[in-house]
Amino acid sequence: MINECEEHGYFRRDKCPVCGRNGKFVMSDFEVEKLGRMMAAILRHGKFSPEMNEQGFVNIQEIVSLIKEHNSRVKWLRPFHIDALALTDPKGRYQIRGNTVRATYGHTIKLNLELPTVNIPAYLYYPASEEEVDEILEEGLVPTDRTMVHLSATFEDALHAGEVRIDDPVILAVDSKKCAEAGYPIGKAAKTVYLCDMVPADCISVSEGDEESEE
Repeated sequence: MINECEEHGYFRRDKCPVCGRNGKFVMSDFEVEKLGRMMAAILRHGKFSPEMNEQGFVNIQEIVSLIKEHNSRVKWLRPFHIDALALTDPKGRYQIRGNTVRATYGHTIKLNLELPTVNIPAYLYYPASEEEVDEILEEGLVPTDRTMVHLSATFEDALHAGEVRIDDPVILAVDSKKCAEAGYPIGKAAKTVYLCDMVPADCISVSEGDEESEE
């Protein structure tokens, strides 16, 4: 559920985490999930053919219009609902710029995201199945169902991400400096998600934990 505090803005708790006051109701959990799925379809995959710039930003009012046009059950939707969802997303899936918004990762359409490439952790992590490991160590990481390789900030983040599709994922470590020196800089997309066009094989090793960060 998303509420709004008059003083501190939107939040996803029963009470404002800053002042502890009850907020004004904005959206239920069901509405948040439903809107999030529709926004992902538009911003990550280009559903309904929105007018999107090369960095992936779409006018918020256009998103509202597209969703209401194609779904009669969300006549309640207003631009502030988009703001509320984007600003409170716990994973940082969205970025607002002025009156526009974009998805920060997960795209299946080619974009020029222009992500920041400074202060990238020395090692990032990728979950793979046992069947994939040898091929990745030999040939490197390339995008599959998305346009960029998605890496996680920590071993644990990669483990959680991998468990969505793999029973017992093997976590691979990526040397981010070596990857950048090879011509494939890594950009920070969200709180724990980093993106790269590809990762050469000699930048990848099998990880046993976060011990790489201690080197």
